[in-house]
Amino acid sequence: MIDFQAPTRNGSATTISTDRLATLDTIQKRVLWLAMLMIHHANHVRCNPDETKVGGHQASSASMVTIMTALYFHFLQTGDRISVKPHASPVYHAIQYLLGRLPRQYLTALRAYRGLQAYPSRTKDVDEVDFSTGSVGLGAVAPAFAALASQYARDHFGDVTSRRFVAVLGDAEIDEGNVWEAILDQALTGLGNLLWIVDLNRQSLDRVVPGIRAAQLKALFAKSGWQVLEAKYGRKLQALFAQPGGSALRRRIDEMSNEEYQTLIRLPGDRLRAHVVTVDGVARPELIDAIHGVSDEDLPALLSNLGGHDLEELLSVLARVDDEPNRPTILFAYTIKGWGLPIAGHPLNHSMLLTPEQMDALQQELGVSPEDKWAAFEPDSSAGQLCRQRVKHLYPVSRPAPHVVQAGDLPRDLSIPVDGRVSTQQTFGRLLMALSREPALARRIVTASPDVSVSTNLSGWINKMGVYASQERLDYERQGNWQQRSSGQHIELGISEMNLFMIIGMFGLSAELTGQQVIPIGTVYDPFVLRGLDALIYGLYSGSRFIFAGTPSGITLSPEGGAHQSTITPSVGMELPNLNAFEPCFAQELAWMLLDALRGCCDRGNGHATYLRLSTKPIDQSLLQPALTRLGEAELRRQVLAGGYRLVDWRWIDPRESEAYLVHIATTGTMVPEAVEAANILQEEGIPANVLNLTSPRRLFEAWQQLPWGKHPTLEATSDGPFRWLIPPSERHAPIVTVLDGASHTLAWLGSVFGTLVIPLGVDHFGQSGTHTDLYRHYSIDARAIVEAALVAVNRHGLE
Repeated sequence: MIDFQAPTRNGSATTISTDRLATLDTIQKRVLWLAMLMIHHANHVRCNPDETKVGGHQASSASMVTIMTALYFHFLQTGDRISVKPHASPVYHAIQYLLGRLPRQYLTALRAYRGLQAYPSRTKDVDEVDFSTGSVGLGAVAPAFAALASQYARDHFGDVTSRRFVAVLGDAEIDEGNVWEAILDQALTGLGNLLWIVDLNRQSLDRVVPGIRAAQLKALFAKSGWQVLEAKYGRKLQALFAQPGGSALRRRIDEMSNEEYQTLIRLPGDRLRAHVVTVDGVARPELIDAIHGVSDEDLPALLSNLGGHDLEELLSVLARVDDEPNRPTILFAYTIKGWGLPIAGHPLNHSMLLTPEQMDALQQELGVSPEDKWAAFEPDSSAGQLCRQRVKHLYPVSRPAPHVVQAGDLPRDLSIPVDGRVSTQQTFGRLLMALSREPALARRIVTASPDVSVSTNLSGWINKMGVYASQERLDYERQGNWQQRSSGQHIELGISEMNLFMIIGMFGLSAELTGQQVIPIGTVYDPFVLRGLDALIYGLYSGSRFIFAGTPSGITLSPEGGAHQSTITPSVGMELPNLNAFEPCFAQELAWMLLDALRGCCDRGNGHATYLRLSTKPIDQSLLQPALTRLGEAELRRQVLAGGYRLVDWRWIDPRESEAYLVHIATTGTMVPEAVEAANILQEEGIPANVLNLTSPRRLFEAWQQLPWGKHPTLEATSDGPFRWLIPPSERHAPIVTVLDGASHTLAWLGSVFGTLVIPLGVDHFGQSGTHTDLYRHYSIDARAIVEAALVAVNRHGLE
């Protein structure tokens, strides 16, 4: 077996053997072919009954081949975690196949049902993916926050299974605002375990990126504290630059616009030569001399010899990543979109696909056997031997199990005050303090907030647990335990909700990425959940487990006006996959919900993320007592976590009343007191009314879908799930009035469960400033409006 030794380092130079380079070149050619063939098969060979474009981005994949080959077959080490540019998905899967980690049959299943996903997916691809990518820019930022999670875990627990976090991204991704939100946040400074590699092909989806932006980008990253490296020109071009006239030639290429360069490299040699040597209509002698010895046939390839496609140059630059171990590194690798393909550099090649004839020519050019187009390498070949060595190195058979908190080890209850008048936001702060008194659990919890920690009631936790920073920093304003140190357990971000959801999403994957479980709890102003929605979805899609509190919520935040009042967030909580959403009214409810959320973070098999929609509105806790007396604590807790319970049950108030005029008032969160007041008024008028406190409309909706007549029936025909106790069979004829501090349609589906009349009340217009009383009356969600809606419902139901 060939022993592939690591390259030797002599000062700033790195020596890589000729044999190693030749083997890597053999591998990158096979990676290029397999990636192109996977896309070609999906579009031109596989049956396509829909007759729609399958896609696959051959040009974008091609520009990444050398970078990915250099990483997987030379640079990456055990414990490195990598995020792959979305459009390089076929390249990634081709590499996994050559490493023996992807069965061959999946090569023909790119973008197919239960096959390989369009973009790398942690949860849906069959080969192991560290980071899901697809939403532009998030795949770059995710490893940055994962690197922070690794640093945090090392500081708090010692051992981690992670080493370096690498993001390979397209240059157009840097246009995304979330990238700059992350770069500018102080929490990410000093991450020496973070490497970004920019595939600088200077093309985006539909255009060549105008201007010369690389210098500007390098300066911005340098000023942000990053080590900036570049692999701009390949060794052949560098040799030409060293010849007479070479410096002038380099200036000529450096000063070209992206559009000019992309056009130039597609020209035949004679026309290219005339274009290169001419500046402002005048042929320059020094440029003529510089390329005099290069034939027209060789000139296009030579001018295309960029560092991102030159293995020797790229590996030499990668060897410098550790030169500054206390700074994150960004490497700009200059590439050509469509490298090695007949569509290289074409301004519209993003969605172009090679024709069958072009694929045949490419197969011949790359030396692929016509007998087996999908072949990997022979085991005894130098490429086959390197593949076996690398897979053993990157993916050890024996991996330590992550250190986690078992769901069964969580406390059953948390001791907090549950009487008087208190808001759910206040209760949340008290619950965190109660958690701080559970040492085994508390050491695994980290809180985070986008500069709203005090106003979301995190102060008590922070004062006790401290603020985290890898290097100690003194907060001169607050001092005390707001001083930042490596033992702290709160991360204060700048005002960026995108960063908040990225950090809790990546910390929520810490067990998988670092071997140490961290339970992230974030707080955010509820109106601004939508600002970070892309990152929230990303974390959920990645299978992360975290907890966040959106607070304060709704028009109940009355003095702040419409800009700070959330209305559609209850729907967001209901509709996002992999998310449990609760909207509590009472302190005791929230305590049970938070414990359930913690179990969701600790359950490695069926875990989930949790959204708690909270409020600053003080609630009279005695309103819960009748239900607690009637049901008992254990049963009430079960119903709260199942999605809802009967807070007011008319049968317990006056069972002599006739149920002919019965009405249900279904509510959630802060509107419970108004619903109870309305029920009392109706009761005085001889109209029995139940108040259904829907603690989790999402869980109720999911339960409805699982009923025997639902969309996904899983329950026994005799079971109605939580609706069994919410609306028993004898009361399913009664109309329903729904009311919440949010969009009215959120609960309007309740009538469809049993085919009953619903009158939905809610906030369906932008809010404004005022008192609770003013706004509730204006938006018709106060007790009087609920009563009026109930009377209409009863009358209409009587007519029917």
